[in-house]
Amino acid sequence: MSGSATGPLPSAASFWPEPTPLDPRSAPLPKYGTGSLADLLPAVAAGQEVPGLSSGLGLAPADRVCVFLVDGLGWELLRAHPGEAPFLTSLLPSSLGGAGKPLTAGFPSTTATSLASVGTGLPPGAHGLPGYTVRDPGTGQLMNQLRWQPWTDPHDWQPYPTVFQLADGAGVHTCQVSAPTFAETPLTKIALSGGTFHGRLTGEERMDLAAEQLGAAGRSLVYTYYSEVDGKGHRFGVDSPEWRDQLRYVDGLAQRLAEQLPPRSALYVTADHGMIDIPFDPESRIDFDEDWELRAGVSLLGGEGRARHVYAVPGAAGDVLAVWREVLGERMWVAGRDEAIEAGWFGGPGGADGGVRGVDDRVYRRIGDIVAAACDDVAIVASHTEPKESAMVGLHGSMTPVEQLVPLLEVRS
Repeated sequence: MSGSATGPLPSAASFWPEPTPLDPRSAPLPKYGTGSLADLLPAVAAGQEVPGLSSGLGLAPADRVCVFLVDGLGWELLRAHPGEAPFLTSLLPSSLGGAGKPLTAGFPSTTATSLASVGTGLPPGAHGLPGYTVRDPGTGQLMNQLRWQPWTDPHDWQPYPTVFQLADGAGVHTCQVSAPTFAETPLTKIALSGGTFHGRLTGEERMDLAAEQLGAAGRSLVYTYYSEVDGKGHRFGVDSPEWRDQLRYVDGLAQRLAEQLPPRSALYVTADHGMIDIPFDPESRIDFDEDWELRAGVSLLGGEGRARHVYAVPGAAGDVLAVWREVLGERMWVAGRDEAIEAGWFGGPGGADGGVRGVDDRVYRRIGDIVAAACDDVAIVASHTEPKESAMVGLHGSMTPVEQLVPLLEVRS
């Protein structure tokens, strides 16, 4: 019987309609130009009368400025742990120039991308570090932009001067205080160099030297960094005792530095990204290396679990996009390269060298043919080709609030 007295039976699709993929334009964009990490140092340096710099981020000028970047200290994580971070929590109303709001990282919300944005004052599509790993169009190989493997000339990869270099050239006393191991890394050279690098092993030593260097001149710009909030989050997760211990420790470091500020100083405590724990189950961690459907037509998988650059074999980009969107489109924003660029994922309305929509021409093909950013509690892992990354508990990279929003806490003397 194919019908009834009232007409034909409704189709199955009327009960279970086809799922609608997330629109790439619906992703919560970084606030490039007004409230992103790329806008911080241009605003600081403009307030110190460094020529040629401006910012849509409004910060009151200060003669002496220290930026303390805590790797992995996301806004949402900080707000959720007032007991572990009483000093930093007390500063939440000061964030973003007293607005009590966060900055955004860029996309993807990952260390190499964010540190390059901080240091150069440029969005990812201009400075050219648009992910944890991306394809080098010149060699066809995946380039790890945190570890700088395989080697490529750093200044060819990122040719713009840093804000530190511009400030140093304008007579501002400029330095970086960090772990000695970072002194000569390519990422430091192209993102954070300018003035003098001071290597110190312990967090306390870094805070004390940062305060000393801040008072060494009438105008000074000091950057200091601490990594282990991120490190413990990756290894143990942000719901672990180990991570909470690190948050307590860094809270004490920030207070130690704030209490030593010389006159006419501003301290900004910020971060490069937040973090989210992803469960270890097949629905939450989809293994690319074991999924023939996602692998079909893919020559290289870049990025990281929460923010993937997918490089297709020649002629297969359209098919790969269709499959990734069909399989993942309800849980991830899945876009073709041009869609992601036009949506503004990597920057504002124009490339610094004449590229389109905030992406320089030299950067365009570093971006995946397909870009996938997690909306849900999901990650695309690769258990065989990325065993260490796949074993991490805490992950980041996408545009969700817990990953993208970072504090800009302020103390003035």
